[in-house]
Amino acid sequence: MDSAAVVDLARQALWMTMLISGPLLVVGLLVGLVVGIFQAATSINEQTLSFIPKILLMGLTLSIAGGWMINTMVDYTKSVFTRIPSLFM
Repeated sequence: MDSAAVVDLARQALWMTMLISGPLLVVGLLVGLVVGIFQAATSINEQTLSFIPKILLMGLTLSIAGGWMINTMVDYTKSVFTRIPSLFM
């Protein structure tokens, strides 16, 4: 196994991590931003106010994008497993 193969596997793993976690992170960021602006505008300093909208919208996002996330991970795992024999030759 040469260093180019290791770097390529690491690059693909990082890309899959960003791709899979991206939708949930974006939704969490946007909901937190909107709730933060709302709290600043109304002077409500309740820490638990952002928890329920984040949980609900992240659950909705996961239910919508969950199938795509699983299919992407399965495809990536299959490609890694099919590359294993060629990595050690």
